[in-house]
Amino acid sequence: MFQSSLYSGDRTKDYELTIKQLEALIKDEPDHIANLSNASALLKQFLTDINWVGFYIWKESELVLGPFQGLPACVRIGFGKGVCGTAVKERKTQRVADVLAFPGHIACDSASRSEIVIPIIKDGQVFGVLDIDSPNENRFDETDQTYLERFVNVLERYL
Repeated sequence: MFQSSLYSGDRTKDYELTIKQLEALIKDEPDHIANLSNASALLKQFLTDINWVGFYIWKESELVLGPFQGLPACVRIGFGKGVCGTAVKERKTQRVADVLAFPGHIACDSASRSEIVIPIIKDGQVFGVLDIDSPNENRFDETDQTYLERFVNVLERYL
């Protein structure tokens, strides 16, 4: 499931390593855009079977496209709209095995079949979301969710 030779193939250990790499990349950098850019690049390097990874930032009552890796994407997503907007509305991770079955799914890339979106909450307020898409159905499991939520927790500490 992981593409770089830096990783052992043990998902738990490899996620732990990626989280440590994230912290090393962002701990001394105050710029949010730089940190989100490096975070998306790190996840793109680490995860396989994904076709988009990036961030949407909450601005003026909607999500606005932030740093990402992948094909061009939807620029603005409304509150409660699609998987990303639902994650903001519910303030909880959305793990969708089949996006075609998700009511109101927004298809930025028709190749996407599964998705995980983790809300980023800073000081009790929505900052944005981490969004990861895959061309494979049911790509994301409980392990992915647990460690991607921990990844976001590191980001929240430094934003």
